[in-house]
Amino acid sequence: MKRPKRIVAFHLFNDFSGSPKVLEMSLEALVADGYDVTLFTSEGGVLDSLTRHESVHKHTIRYRFSSNPIVTVWRLLKSQTVSFFKALKHCGSGTVTYINTMLPFGAAIGAKMSGSRVVYHYHENAFAKGRMYRLLAALMTRIADHVICVSDFQASHITFPHERLHVIPNALSASMASLLNPDASAAFVRKRILMLSSLKSYKGTYEFICLASGLSDYHWELIINATDDEIARFLKQNHVDVSAIPQLKIFSRQTDVSPFYNNASLVLSLTNPDLAIETFGLTAVEAMTAGLPVIVPTVGGIADIVVDGYNGYKLDVRNLSAIGDKIREIFADRELYMRLSAGALEKSREFHPQVFSTAICNLFNAISSQQ
Repeated sequence: MKRPKRIVAFHLFNDFSGSPKVLEMSLEALVADGYDVTLFTSEGGVLDSLTRHESVHKHTIRYRFSSNPIVTVWRLLKSQTVSFFKALKHCGSGTVTYINTMLPFGAAIGAKMSGSRVVYHYHENAFAKGRMYRLLAALMTRIADHVICVSDFQASHITFPHERLHVIPNALSASMASLLNPDASAAFVRKRILMLSSLKSYKGTYEFICLASGLSDYHWELIINATDDEIARFLKQNHVDVSAIPQLKIFSRQTDVSPFYNNASLVLSLTNPDLAIETFGLTAVEAMTAGLPVIVPTVGGIADIVVDGYNGYKLDVRNLSAIGDKIREIFADRELYMRLSAGALEKSREFHPQVFSTAICNLFNAISSQQ
């Protein structure tokens, strides 16, 4: 009798950011391919939608960030202690354990001890972050049977057996793509600049506000993956008076960002390479699928998907004046804008959801057949 295909998945913080969106796409593909999925994660994010499938069994492990780093570390350790014992109970030699990001390390240890095959979906660039992430990366390379990287750039910075290292670029979900409506002519007229960010210092949120303050001829929209109270504290700490920047609108965490893309003209990513390097750029893919040119950092996986003058530009956030000049150039030249928009739309086709889904299913089917 053929053994049913079974996956146990762990993800730490279930919100609406890139890594849980990618996990949702992976699990949707695997469920459609006949897998039974047990999912351990927190509440309140994009992964909650998976419960509509009878073959997805979701369990809650509480976790949330704190402005106090000591509290955050305590919550992380507590959640991973729980995850360790959940993995011991639910994983085994007949399962594949799917660890999304490096943070569910307790689950990875428990799964390995239980005899399960362990697959990491590695979204971070550990060696551009702090000591804790380097330790987690070292643990990953010892525990993982397979590692999925999101870009060639990321894969080039990890020491792991080549035959068990897989590059599967992220893709936009079919449901998200269906909500985006490219219209280059209307977008050029709008002259609205959008960024999706967080309150992490390396994300360039403050720099975006500075750009908006200095370029009053355009409309600016900033979506921050945080609550209204957290945003208010951030603005106060950075002495930002939003009322003095009428061309800027700031929005808290959104469950659906498609209306913002459909109302934008240009999308920015302002990650500071001194503090972090983006391994991919899901927001850039979302923007390009909406036919929007992008301005992104000069290094990292996100830089790999942008060709200067074709679908956007690569510019350094440490030179805001150059970014401002490029924005003016784009919006002053309709022919240039239309060319960038067409290039963005063409480039987005490389990240079609079916390409991603097929790669994920092929990998997990190959691993499951070895059980």
